[in-house]
Amino acid sequence: MQRLKILIWHIHGSYLNTLARIEADWYLPVKPGRPEGYGGRGRTFDLPSYMQEVPAERVRDLQLDLIIYQTPKNYFEDQFEILSDEQRLLPKIYLEHNTPKPDAVNTHHPIDDPHVLLVHVTHYNRLMWDNGRTPTVVIEHSVAIDPSIRYSGHIERGITVINGMQKRPRIAGYDIFRHAQQRIPLDAVGMGTEEFGGLGDVPYRDLHRRVAEYRFLFSPIRYTSLPLAVIEAMTIGMPVVALATTELPTAINNGVTGFISCDIDKLIDAMQFLLANPGEARHIGDNARAAASIQFGLDRFIHDWQHAFALARSNTRYAHVG
Repeated sequence: MQRLKILIWHIHGSYLNTLARIEADWYLPVKPGRPEGYGGRGRTFDLPSYMQEVPAERVRDLQLDLIIYQTPKNYFEDQFEILSDEQRLLPKIYLEHNTPKPDAVNTHHPIDDPHVLLVHVTHYNRLMWDNGRTPTVVIEHSVAIDPSIRYSGHIERGITVINGMQKRPRIAGYDIFRHAQQRIPLDAVGMGTEEFGGLGDVPYRDLHRRVAEYRFLFSPIRYTSLPLAVIEAMTIGMPVVALATTELPTAINNGVTGFISCDIDKLIDAMQFLLANPGEARHIGDNARAAASIQFGLDRFIHDWQHAFALARSNTRYAHVG
């Protein structure tokens, strides 16, 4: 396949870290002060050398094959600021990371354009967004983390990995986390968690080795796309306890690869079980790792993205839901 030259903004660092495993000439626009979307390679990620930073004012001089947008600001503002007229006519993909808001079923996607390929990261998201005229595909997640990291679970506590949990309390389940924390030894890691006694931000290159020491991962998120922290935990062989909402019921087989429920008391019971039974926790984690290697494998992810690149550049249109 032709080696492509692709422009993408730095929006979701963990996802970008996985997308970077696709060999291409990637360009990340940067601005002084590194404002939102213009953070470049980032300080906590180890991205390949072919993912290059370029000053925003020099983007219009690049020879590009494809543009990937990820936010309404990228699409409705940034492209008109930093792209040339010719670049704005290039094949384009809009990567949508999020569930629809404010309404779960009646929210129109901001992009309504038959000449854009809209990539959703879960089937739930594709189903719930009103996608208008825009052709859509689903590319399920994968993660690119150190393959040598394995779950040990020797710390008899649970861990929750969420950035800014308390700043979006209902969506991220901050109230659920605090409720569970009254009955279960739970730590939290992520940006801003130090404000309520958590471990704070841990560099991505170090995060999973540290998380792997805990007995289980707890995801209290009510309404978001499938959390990457869940996939990362499963990939290293760690049992996950989570709410049975959005795409999670398709990722976790209850009692086999983890525990899911909308009953918080049942989730607390599951966490107590894992704390009391380290052998069972390890067995469930092994099952989770095997399941993740199939559903969230990196080779499949790369293949799906290469197919999306070909679709966008051929102007082929997929049938869409919504």
